[in-house]
Amino acid sequence: MSAESRAKRLHCAACLRPQSSCICQWITPLAHQVEVLILQHPLEVDQAKGSARLLHLSLPHSRLVTGETFSEADLRALLDEPFDAQAAAGRADSVGPKQALLLYPHSPQDQALGLSVPPALAPALLREPARLRLVVLDGTWRKSRKMLYSNPLLQQLPRLSLQGMGASHYLIRKAHKPDQLSTLEATCAALMQLEGETAPFEPLLAAFDGFVAQQLGYRPGAMRPDSCPQVGRGAHSAQS
Repeated sequence: MSAESRAKRLHCAACLRPQSSCICQWITPLAHQVEVLILQHPLEVDQAKGSARLLHLSLPHSRLVTGETFSEADLRALLDEPFDAQAAAGRADSVGPKQALLLYPHSPQDQALGLSVPPALAPALLREPARLRLVVLDGTWRKSRKMLYSNPLLQQLPRLSLQGMGASHYLIRKAHKPDQLSTLEATCAALMQLEGETAPFEPLLAAFDGFVAQQLGYRPGAMRPDSCPQVGRGAHSAQS
């Protein structure tokens, strides 16, 4: 077996990708207050263009779980229980239980489809981002819609919709609507909104541009991935 063939078969222990297409150089750990729970559709796990794992590895207070339909007990635990029970028990500044909040747009079709009307989020909680746990559905629009429909507990969560978003830099996957963002972009936008700051999340968005350029470099006739220039970043439903 050639050295190139062995490199393609070996996988990175961190990003879980073949070492020949490792994305660890783009991991950008951030300081953030809002916890993030990423529920990833199973068909996204091996999607090389997906952004969820890069997002998870860059957010210390996040958890990535794969599944389409969850039991009520399992999903309630994911929504309510500490990500790290031992660490939470030892923290003197613990803020108590988290309020889960679903990153998903409101739609006039919700009631027609039999979906529960989500409750409003208490305004006071928006002033305490450390008490929030943002739930993100990682999948295509159709798959994320099915995840919402198949999990009644998700329907009962207050929702956060993103408004007035700029164009996505997610050039490696087709968007069906102009306002559709990658999972990483949508989550960063939500965290900016909830925490009231943009600067802490700009490094990850810049790294995401590098990740996109790397993936574009693998296309036939493109430049080598290690020589691709980063796409410049200016200034909803999440695609992966």
